[in-house]
Amino acid sequence: MPASLCLGAGAQAQAIEPPLAASAPKASAAGVKLRPTMVLGKRGAEGAEDASHKPALVMSARSVSTRIDQESVAEGEAELRYGELLLRAERLSYAQVDDLARATGGVEVSRAGSVFRGPELSLYVNRFEGEFLNPSYFFSQTGGSGQAERLRFIDAKHMVAEGGSYSSCPVEEGQPQRAWEISARSLSMDFEANEGIATGAVLRFYGVPILPAPTLSFPLAGQRKSGWLPPKISWDKRSGIEIGVPYYWNIAPQRDATLMPFVMTRRGAGVDSEFRYLEPQHAGELNLALLPSDRLAKRSRWAFHVLQDGELGMNWRYRVRAEHVSDDDYWKDLPERIKSQTQRLLQADVQVDRRREWSWGEAHAYARVQHWQTLQGLDPLTRFDSPYQRSPQIGLRLNTAADDSVLDGFRPWGRKARIEGAVEFEYNRFDLPSSAPASQVRAGGQRVHLLAHASAPMGGAAWWLIPRVELNAAQYLLDQPGTNGLRSTGRSVPTFSLDHGWIFERETRLFGRALTQTLEPRLLYVNTPYRAQDHLPRFDSAAKDFNFDSIYTANQFSGIDRVSDAHQLTAGATSRWVNSNEGDEVLRLGLVQRFQFRDQRITPDNVPIKQRFSDLLLLGAAHLNPKWWLDGALQFNSDTGRSERAVLRARYSPGTFQTVSVAYRLARQQSEQVELAWQWPLFGKASRGAGGSSCSGAWYSAGRVQYSLRDRRLTDSVLGFEYDAGCWVLRVGAERLSTGRAETNTRLMLQMELVGLSQLGSNALKVLRDNIPGYRRLSSERSASTEATYD
Repeated sequence: MPASLCLGAGAQAQAIEPPLAASAPKASAAGVKLRPTMVLGKRGAEGAEDASHKPALVMSARSVSTRIDQESVAEGEAELRYGELLLRAERLSYAQVDDLARATGGVEVSRAGSVFRGPELSLYVNRFEGEFLNPSYFFSQTGGSGQAERLRFIDAKHMVAEGGSYSSCPVEEGQPQRAWEISARSLSMDFEANEGIATGAVLRFYGVPILPAPTLSFPLAGQRKSGWLPPKISWDKRSGIEIGVPYYWNIAPQRDATLMPFVMTRRGAGVDSEFRYLEPQHAGELNLALLPSDRLAKRSRWAFHVLQDGELGMNWRYRVRAEHVSDDDYWKDLPERIKSQTQRLLQADVQVDRRREWSWGEAHAYARVQHWQTLQGLDPLTRFDSPYQRSPQIGLRLNTAADDSVLDGFRPWGRKARIEGAVEFEYNRFDLPSSAPASQVRAGGQRVHLLAHASAPMGGAAWWLIPRVELNAAQYLLDQPGTNGLRSTGRSVPTFSLDHGWIFERETRLFGRALTQTLEPRLLYVNTPYRAQDHLPRFDSAAKDFNFDSIYTANQFSGIDRVSDAHQLTAGATSRWVNSNEGDEVLRLGLVQRFQFRDQRITPDNVPIKQRFSDLLLLGAAHLNPKWWLDGALQFNSDTGRSERAVLRARYSPGTFQTVSVAYRLARQQSEQVELAWQWPLFGKASRGAGGSSCSGAWYSAGRVQYSLRDRRLTDSVLGFEYDAGCWVLRVGAERLSTGRAETNTRLMLQMELVGLSQLGSNALKVLRDNIPGYRRLSSERSASTEATYD
């Protein structure tokens, strides 16, 4: 029968199992068997040892002999357990005085999920220090593996492999080499610092050297580390081939920086930089892109972006958002380096504010300076009006305690009615940026406005009623006389509204499923008298989009300068079908329409609205099963009998990495567009396990194509293909962007991702992720990092 021995690694043994070898007394038949556990923990509450005591060291084998307090030798399926350490071998000896274990013959070491195998091992057990000859290894932290001529354990978190290799690819039968592998004269693993350093390293892909380096470092998990990142390679028809090599500097846990020298074949050399920090009272990001001498443009090109938030003391906070570029064509030539979503309208915005709360409510004081850079270009037909700048904006808001909740649609169920309200007093100085087109009226001016409202919300368990009065008053001092010949002018507009709604519920069944159905009718009455406003400027007012949210607002304009006159009633209803058990919404249907009791004279185009009934708004959304999502919105004009605007979308996703979405968008007399986006397997199959691979791999297609039915041409589109070989992924893509009425820019992307290591090439992953609804990274379940290494 197998024998076992349990020795205390500290001053004394915690337990002794029955007899161990020919030299020891024989075991009794009723001997206690060793429990099959990886770790021997402390005993139960009654006989618990102090937590500082080391765990027991346990040896077992077919034959075990021991010299008390000196040495134990185990032979035949020998096994040593010590905390998280499990050591197996054909022959194993342990010297208690030196804490040294020696193992030969089929040696296997398991610790914290990592596994090492080889013919011979010497190991100081307690401090996990020793040497392994000709081992192979697997690291659970990374999913990577390799082999070495000699492996030195420095401690549990540090080890060095001499003549070692590393890869996340498994060894395939019949294959002479792995798909990719790092081989090095010396391979140092620092799991505490999340860093692997290969000295005298070569990265091979199917045996072909693709990246030799005297020193190569790589992350061992998803955390940050300093070092050179893989090269970034891209091509577009304006700049040619671009090659950049980023260096990432992990300065401190709260600070890092990235520098990327790059070369463009058509434009020249430059550098991109990013600095990020997260301090207790300040956080931000700085970006600077510099192209000192653009050979095509014959000038220096640059882009600057800053994002900053922080505290100034005494509860004052500040916020900075600023971006500026060197010239008007930057957004066409170097779009990758512009952060703003509106690439031709760049903002510089600095704000400070302070909030203070009392029992009755909140006070909010603020100041702001907002400037714009408009990238206009030379074509007069593509120029656009610039928004006004605020130089400065200073204001104070007072809100009652529950006012924000009321404004957000809070239903005060079970509460007694009470007066709630808010007051806003604000000063603005408006002017236009120097980059505004000459055709735009350049008159600026100053404005002081007062916004105030009071409401008395009331309601019950299934209804609400909110009467509300508002006042919008503004006084102007203009740089030039207005249409009435006056520089100083103003107006005040009162509004009364009554918002009333109900929520009804019932249990029902749909498609054999138990659901809760709601019916939510809502009425909004608004009465705003007409006040002439044609002589006033439009510094910050614009017409709101006509949709399910804006139709339930009293003013059809955003901003301060315009207040729509109204005597109207908005009536609508929404019905939802909700899964009673899981709470998710299965189906939603809604409709809403507005009735005008008199003509509306304040309109976006200054043409009075005489029709009594507005366009009818319809919406629907369905998630009838896990594979299908449908939603749509329709604006229907009953006078013409046709839709004015429509958005219809459908998405089908039957499985992982399988999604197709279709969208149709219509804006009558403006645009009509269809869009198809997808990620779908073409053929082949790749293993999804950690470090998995397949001889053939799998091909996927991914992309988004937009087609203008009005212009009969393709607009912004992305098309890509992905090959998943399990431990590496290849992405090839093309992106087409419109840069003018008859101008486009095409960019080609090629990226190879070595799973568990990094991506090589341009960041095709980010382009696919940003453009394709439902897109999933193929390697998301196998890589230590969940995001792209470098964006």
